[in-house]
Amino acid sequence: MTRVAAIDCGTNSIRLLVADADPETGELKDLDRRMKIVRLGQGVDRTGRLAPEALERTFAACREYATVIEELGAEKLRFVATSASRDAENREDFVRGVVDILGVEPEVITGDQEAEFSFTGATKELTGRDDLEKPYLVVDIGGGSTEFVLGADSVRAARSVDIGCVRMTERHLVHDGEVTDPPTAEQIAAIKADVAAALDQAAETVPLGEAHTLVGLAGSVTTLAGIALHLEEYDSAAIHHARIPLAKVREITDRLLTSTHAERAAIPVMHPGRVDVIAAGALVLLSIMERTGAQEVVVSEHDILDGIGWSLA
Repeated sequence: MTRVAAIDCGTNSIRLLVADADPETGELKDLDRRMKIVRLGQGVDRTGRLAPEALERTFAACREYATVIEELGAEKLRFVATSASRDAENREDFVRGVVDILGVEPEVITGDQEAEFSFTGATKELTGRDDLEKPYLVVDIGGGSTEFVLGADSVRAARSVDIGCVRMTERHLVHDGEVTDPPTAEQIAAIKADVAAALDQAAETVPLGEAHTLVGLAGSVTTLAGIALHLEEYDSAAIHHARIPLAKVREITDRLLTSTHAERAAIPVMHPGRVDVIAAGALVLLSIMERTGAQEVVVSEHDILDGIGWSLA
């Protein structure tokens, strides 16, 4: 048994997992799993740089995580950074801050590594289930990008494309510094056009139509699942492996696209940091399901973070 700590720092959120990994049984037993919305990718699509306030929010979360890691006595730590820090001109400021706080350098992983971690984390528990047919298409809708990974027992094909919920919101739903509430028909059409073009890109590498089970990861998907399940508060256990039909995804997406900031904020399972970006994230998921012909999405709370944890075991 090895006690591991994994940090996944994306465009919108930074997450920590401390767990005991048992390679003999294939079990990853959570000791602490937490998430902060830090919006590291704030403005990166427009400026090409990480904003000072976004860096400070991220470093504040890192300081909190450093305390948790020390208290739980993790033997190994791995810090993985994804889309926003790949794109930024001033990423050295980010690297230096993380090293000072946590003592490890953030790894800006390749798309292939990201795909492997996401696939392992999302599907390790699904192996052996006869109600979910292989191959799986694992879709990780992040803040800056969305990863598509197809495989059965291992990764067969993968592609990352730039259609994350934060990127789509900042590119199409922001006018004069404010998010349009609700978005206009023209803004929605612009997001759909971007997503359609990105799906064309993904399909060049990943045969999207060959998947038999769609597995959805990350905050846009889990939040949508919480809404579909009518949860009064966020319940990870209820959301994990929930199966949400296409018709329900379409209904919730339409609701989010026609609601105001206040109406979205009033949804019980909505994290405050997702209020402005959830509509774009839901539209990305719906577009993927319509394109692939998936009649449902299997929602997983286990994802790249769990894959990073397994890589340390």
